[in-house]
Amino acid sequence: MDGKTKRCIASERLCDTGFSYTLSLISGKYKMTILYTLMEFGIVRYNELQRYIKGISYKTLSSSLKELEADGLIVRKEHPQIPPKVEYSLSERGKSLMPILDGLCEWGDKNRI
Repeated sequence: MDGKTKRCIASERLCDTGFSYTLSLISGKYKMTILYTLMEFGIVRYNELQRYIKGISYKTLSSSLKELEADGLIVRKEHPQIPPKVEYSLSERGKSLMPILDGLCEWGDKNRI
């Protein structure tokens, strides 16, 4: 053997893996799209996100943004003015995910049919 202990699927659980944890943060129909948008454009306002991501409902965008913020992947900055101005950007934690997202983009560019 090469020094590695053979793993047995019967004694392991997917929910204990880093893969599962990462997926729990970015799964959902639009979360990766929101992260991609913030990666590409930096600071983005709510209405800009909604226009850019065609077909996303107000409720879905709002809940996705709240979840991403609660998970520490994005930052919400509210400017006290009338009308209210809210901007979203990637947090440092969110930025650390960008090499992975960038890899997905590269794979898509190379393998698009």
